[in-house]
Amino acid sequence: MNRLFGTSSKPTAPKPTLTTAISSLDTRLSSIDVKLASLTAELSGYQSKLSKMRDGPGKSALKQKALKVLRQRKQYEAQRDQIQSQVWNMEQAQTMQDNLKNTMVTIDALKTTNKQLKKEYGKVDIDKIERLQDEMADLLDVGNEIQESLARSYEVPEDVDEDELDAELEALGQEVELEREMYGGMEAGAVPSFMQDEVPEFVDEEPKVGGKVKEVAG
Repeated sequence: MNRLFGTSSKPTAPKPTLTTAISSLDTRLSSIDVKLASLTAELSGYQSKLSKMRDGPGKSALKQKALKVLRQRKQYEAQRDQIQSQVWNMEQAQTMQDNLKNTMVTIDALKTTNKQLKKEYGKVDIDKIERLQDEMADLLDVGNEIQESLARSYEVPEDVDEDELDAELEALGQEVELEREMYGGMEAGAVPSFMQDEVPEFVDEEPKVGGKVKEVAG
C-alpha cells in the first residue's frame, strides 16, 4: 500500500496546548491594542478640527470620516473583549489542568509512600515487640530488687515501737544512777577503790625525805 500511494513526508505537527493558545491570543490582543490606540488618536484629531469648524459641507464630510473611524474602533473593542474572554476561559482551564496534574502527582506520591510503609511495617513482628516489652519489665523488676537488697541495713531492727524505746531509755537511766552511786563519794580525778591495786608502776610519785618534798633539780 505504501508503494502504491506513498507516505506523507510532512512531519506530524505537534498538538496545540493551552499555553501556546493563550500566548497566541495575547499577541493578538497586543496588536488590537495598538490599532485601538491609533484609532483613538485619529478620533481625537477629528474632534479637535470639528470643534473649530463651522457647519457646512466640509464639516459634514469630516464627521463621516470620524464616524467611520469610530465604527472601526468599536469593532476592534468587541474583538478585544471576545479574545479577552477566550483567554480568561483558557487560563481557568489551564489552572484546572495544573491542579489536576498536581493532584495526580500527590496521589502517586501517596501510593508510593503507602506501598513502602506496608513493606516496612510488614517486617515488624508485633508479638516480638510485646515479648521484648515484657522482658524489659522483668529486667526492671530484677534491677529494683537488686537495689533494694544493696540498700538493706545490717543489724538494725526494722521495726522498733515506742514501748521498746521507753524501756531502753529507762534502762540507760538506771545505769547512770548506778554509776553515780558508785562514784558519788569520790573526789574528781580520784581512782576508784576497786582499781587502786591496779595502778601502773610507771606512774611517778613524788619522793619524800623527812616528811618534806625533795625538789629535783631540772
